Amino acid sequence: MFCEIPAELPQDKGIQHEIDLVPGTKYCVRRQWPLPRDQVKAIDDFFESRRQAGQVRESKSPHSAPTFCVKKSQGGWCIVHAYNKLNDGTILAQTPIPRKDVIIDSMVKSIIYSALDLRDGFYQILIHESDIALTAVSTPSGILWEWLVMPQGLKNAPATFNRCVTHLLRSVRDFAPSYFDDVFVHSRAVNGKPDVEVHKEHLRKLLGLMQRRTP
Repeated sequence: MFCEIPAELPQDKGIQHEIDLVPGTKYCVRRQWPLPRDQVKAIDDFFESRRQAGQVRESKSPHSAPTFCVKKSQGGWCIVHAYNKLNDGTILAQTPIPRKDVIIDSMVKSIIYSALDLRDGFYQILIHESDIALTAVSTPSGILWEWLVMPQGLKNAPATFNRCVTHLLRSVRDFAPSYFDDVFVHSRAVNGKPDVEVHKEHLRKLLGLMQRRTP
């Protein structure tokens, strides 16, 4: 239903990621360190795929955070940016975080459950134009990239993502509450309609809403 990596930038969903710096914060720079050849290739391949998707572009930013790799438990590499200096200078967002106990309590009377994981959800949110330069990251190959969508590792990225998901799924939250990138669909029989049919209807509403929000 949805492609692995979108071929173009996502549409503006009404919420963009903004980076509010502590007054007096200047350039956020940390030098890139050398990495083994296989990790360098993994990083280069990662950025090439993101470039083709329109999610990054080469940068001339005065800011720079290094890129490195973390081994995945199932094999392969997870690409990580060391945004430590940028995060130290970023004002913490006060967006409310959903409580697991409240979500669980809302589902106790339901009979059928489905769980959806939103793939690459951060990359579905645009970076505010004025803050793109702040996201600049270096690679061991000597290229400086900047993100047009929200990357992993930014201080307030989880808060922005949760705010966006809550905003987009507000119309279905009675039967599809969300916790960051997880959406839980729960249903029970209503007005003589079997629980299975109600659940199918809930899934159709949720997936239809998500498809309309995906370019």
